[in-house]
Amino acid sequence: MKIAILSRRAQLYSTRRLEEEAKKRGHQVKIIDTLRCYMNITSKNPSIHYKGKILDTFDAVIPRIGASITFYGAALVRQFETMGVFVANDSIAITRAQDKLRSLQLLSRKGVGLPITGFAYSPDDIQDLISMVGGPPLVIKILEGTRGIGVVLAETQQAATSVIEAFLDLQSQIMVQEYVKEAKSADIRCFVVDGKVIAAMERRAKIGDFRSNIHRGGTTHLAKLADEERLTAIHATKIIGLHVAGVDLLRSNRGPLVMEVNSSPGLEGIEKATKKNIAEIIIKFIEKKSRKHHTL
Repeated sequence: MKIAILSRRAQLYSTRRLEEEAKKRGHQVKIIDTLRCYMNITSKNPSIHYKGKILDTFDAVIPRIGASITFYGAALVRQFETMGVFVANDSIAITRAQDKLRSLQLLSRKGVGLPITGFAYSPDDIQDLISMVGGPPLVIKILEGTRGIGVVLAETQQAATSVIEAFLDLQSQIMVQEYVKEAKSADIRCFVVDGKVIAAMERRAKIGDFRSNIHRGGTTHLAKLADEERLTAIHATKIIGLHVAGVDLLRSNRGPLVMEVNSSPGLEGIEKATKKNIAEIIIKFIEKKSRKHHTL
C-alpha cells in the first residue's frame, strides 16, 4: 500500500511511529506537510499538488490535523475523499471533533454524560452563567485552546467573574464548566480504534496544577476501565463519527463524563504508559478498511 501521513512536522513522535510501523509492514509511506498542499477542484480530474508537483495516488491517508489548521486540513482531507482515497478519519468527523462546543452538543443530544457546561456571549449574563454550572470552583476554557492552554481554574466568584470578563472583552469564545472535585485533577484517556478501546491511561496533574495534560507536566499510568467507561468512550467516538480517536473522561460520582473527543490523539503518552504498539494497531486497521474501501 501507498500511505500518506498528513503532518506539519515529520519529527513528531506520533508521525514517526506511524511511519515506522507502516514501513515494517511493507508499505510505502510519504509524510506530507498539510499546509504545503494545494488543490485543483474540478469535476473531471480533481487533484492535489505538493511543492510544485501533482501528488501520486495513495491507497490511504492518515490525517494528523491540529486544531489551528482545522479548516484547511479538513478541506484537504475532503479533497482526498473526492478523489476516492480512504482516509483514517473523514473530514466531517474531524471538524465535529475540533469544534469543542459542537461536539459537546452532539454528545448531549445522545445522552452521553458530560460536565455541566455553560456558553454565553454577553458580559451581562456572567453571574447567571456561573450559577448555572454550580458556582466556583469552576473551569473556564477557550474553545480554540489545545494541550491545556487557555484553561483556567477559578476558585472564587470574583476570580471567575474577572477571568470571564477578560476573555469576553478580548472576543474569545469560551466555555464554563463545573469543576469535578472527585476526579482529583486526573482524567482517563481512552484510545479508540475501529469501535474498540485498545488502550487507556490515567493522566494526573503535577503538584500545584489541575490540568492533567502531558504537555503541562502531567504524569501517565496504565488505567483499568470499568465497563461503563469503555462503553461511553466507544459511544462518544461513534457519535462524532471518528474511526481513530482519543476520548478524555472524568470519573465522577454520577459516572464517566466526557470532556473531549480528539481526532488526532498523540501516541507517545499512551504507548509509554500501556506498553502497547498503538501505531501498529492503527496501520492494521487501515489495511483492513482500505481493502474494503477499494473493493466497493
